[in-house]
Amino acid sequence: MTKTKFQSIWKKRKIMAAAEQDKAFLETIVKTIVSKPEAVSVERTVDEMGVLLTLKIDPEDMGYVIGRRGQTAQAIRTLLKIVGAKNNARVNLKIYDPEGAQRPAGGRRPATRGADIDTSSVDDLKI
Repeated sequence: MTKTKFQSIWKKRKIMAAAEQDKAFLETIVKTIVSKPEAVSVERTVDEMGVLLTLKIDPEDMGYVIGRRGQTAQAIRTLLKIVGAKNNARVNLKIYDPEGAQRPAGGRRPATRGADIDTSSVDDLKI
């Protein structure tokens, strides 16, 4: 067996061992955060770019996992990068959104202007 073939086999085994660690790590963290831990599932894919963990959760728990301004999701991604660095793998997290991310920009409701607001009580003021 040549040295490069041996290195390739060794790298694949190491990635497979890391598969159990990073996937189990993500599941453990997310299951403690969400209110429906039975709905948590993680898919792991490996390509030339590294490891991609796709997290699927109940839509009601999306806010818990993402957090305010995405801080919780960013913290989870940082921890996964540390786990990946220990195993010489690049680990990325994708949070699956079944709704297809059809939210307004900024995550807020659009402000109502004009016709919906009753201004009759302040129309007589000279401001």
